[in-house]
Amino acid sequence: MTKVKFIVLFVLMSGLSTMSYAGDAAAGKSKSAMCAACHGAEGISSNGMWPNLAGQKEDYLKKQMKAFRDGDRKDPMMAPMAASLSDDDIDNLAAYFSSLK
Repeated sequence: MTKVKFIVLFVLMSGLSTMSYAGDAAAGKSKSAMCAACHGAEGISSNGMWPNLAGQKEDYLKKQMKAFRDGDRKDPMMAPMAASLSDDDIDNLAAYFSSLK
């Protein structure tokens, strides 16, 4: 087996090919204004209907926002909010909210 084939095989078997990269929390903070009405300016909701985002795990937040955006998770309020989010936006928002306590 050549060295290149070994490296490719190692990456595929170890799951590194699907590794999640951290977003930019500062960029996420700038984008988070659209979330504040329901989830609070610092990711703490004042209404029990909407979850707190502060301190959630970054990968969990990414998964949920992508599910809303892609239509895999249905919610009449979240669908239009998530529809315009790019993967970078989602990464950045997840980095921001997961950094809050």
